Amino acid sequence: MKFIVSILLTALLSFATCLFFPWWTIAIVAFIVTAVIPQSPGRSFLTGFLALFLLWGVLSFLISVPNEHILAHKISMIILKLDNPYLLILVTALIGGVVAGFAAMTGSFLKKKKNATE
Repeated sequence: MKFIVSILLTALLSFATCLFFPWWTIAIVAFIVTAVIPQSPGRSFLTGFLALFLLWGVLSFLISVPNEHILAHKISMIILKLDNPYLLILVTALIGGVVAGFAAMTGSFLKKKKNATE
């Protein structure tokens, strides 16, 4: 149950904070959620990764579809040297997932260390 709640909370709070703050606030949100909802480091990484992988993947897809991937085609040619907007969406989701995953794992290690010193 903690796993699903952690994923949903991380995704919702990340979406809300990114409306007003820079993109990297996803790391702060994942860190705080994992510090509040304690889990093992591996499971914490997985919750942070899945939450942002799904969030950024779905959002970038929904942003790209209405304009028939015109911008995604151009950006994928610049960054990936391939004309594949879906690969660009996957890379975007992976970047968000890795950032949030490592932040969540750091929050888990901090919680674990705090409990060990008490």
